[in-house]
Amino acid sequence: MGVTGPPGPAMDRDEVDRALARLDAEHKAIEDSLLALQDHAGRRLLEGAELTGVTRDRWAAAERTISLLWNCFDAYTDALRDVREVRARRRWPGREELVELTDRLRGDTVVVPGGAAEGALLTERFSLAGLVRRMNELYASSLDLVVTADAVWSALPARIDLLAAELGRTRSLAHSVGVRPGEHPAGDELEEITAELTALRAQVVTDPLAFWRPAAGSSAPGGGRPDTERYDRAALALEDVRREIEAVLAVRQDSEERLLRLRDVLSRADRTLAEARSARGEVLAKIAASEVPAVSGPPIVLQEQLATAAEYRRHAQWHRLSPLLEALEREAEDELLRARASLTAVTAPLAVRAELRGRLDAYKAKAARLGAAEDPLLVERYDAARRMLWSAPCDLRVAEQTVLRYQRAVADVLSGPRDAGGREW
Repeated sequence: MGVTGPPGPAMDRDEVDRALARLDAEHKAIEDSLLALQDHAGRRLLEGAELTGVTRDRWAAAERTISLLWNCFDAYTDALRDVREVRARRRWPGREELVELTDRLRGDTVVVPGGAAEGALLTERFSLAGLVRRMNELYASSLDLVVTADAVWSALPARIDLLAAELGRTRSLAHSVGVRPGEHPAGDELEEITAELTALRAQVVTDPLAFWRPAAGSSAPGGGRPDTERYDRAALALEDVRREIEAVLAVRQDSEERLLRLRDVLSRADRTLAEARSARGEVLAKIAASEVPAVSGPPIVLQEQLATAAEYRRHAQWHRLSPLLEALEREAEDELLRARASLTAVTAPLAVRAELRGRLDAYKAKAARLGAAEDPLLVERYDAARRMLWSAPCDLRVAEQTVLRYQRAVADVLSGPRDAGGREW
């Protein structure tokens, strides 16, 4: 920027002294900040690391910014020293000296050398106050990068190392129960998590700024948080695998009891199917004109799988036994339910006949209780219904009709004829 002209009316001695005191204090604060930046752990790590990606590019720019910042500070120091020398000439400066001091304190008199652009040496001119603002801007941008990188390096690598240690323990546990890559999906997942953590740590170390999420609306240096999305995914994946390994361990502990329960469930299913087959023969012999469903044989496939599960247990192949037991338990329960449904379907005609017999006897008892048991019509219809229900084979459709006719006859007889006044005869 160029010279902007006279800085205004000359300052008096007190104004000069106050301005110098303020500039001295700012000089001390800036120097302390620059030295702190120079010694910052994040800066030292950035200088010593083999950087890649966005961090490499931004750090190269930041190094130029920090170099320019020191140039500005050196120029500021020299300019402030010159002002002090002018002020030190006299205890009571004259008019000419006050004008010179005013120009040096307020005017754009500080020249800062810049960098090379298209072969030309660039310089900038500032007032002392303007140069302070410029240094504050350069310092804030440099500190933001250093603090951000340090925050990522302080947060993520340590967490990744802890997760890697947990991964190692889980892998050892997995190997102890036969969960290995190529033999079990959980073993393959452990390998994938291992590769992901290795790659993630290498990227975090060389390119920390790629793992930073700035806070919306924040202008403070380091405003934001480390991006832990990939780490979180790996941690969740490891937790899922760990639960699966624990399930396999649980299988090792209670597999014998579970196999005994499975054998019992399949045995009950076999007995139920045998009962259904026996009942089907009885139904076919005793019930006519009825569609009786066929009964399947015992579940040979489940018995073979049960034998395989026992073999896995004998050879301590827990990672294979775990999913097989879970599938067998579901299928065995389904098989028992199917066997019970088959027995219910097969014996349904016998249940219908029993219900009709019970209804017939109930109405006969009702008629006897009311003194109509010897009614000829009732005796005739009762005998016809009883012959149908107690004969073999029994035609249920015809038997149901005879029972209904008996019911209606009982209702008619018990209602009795009435005179004109509504009294029973």
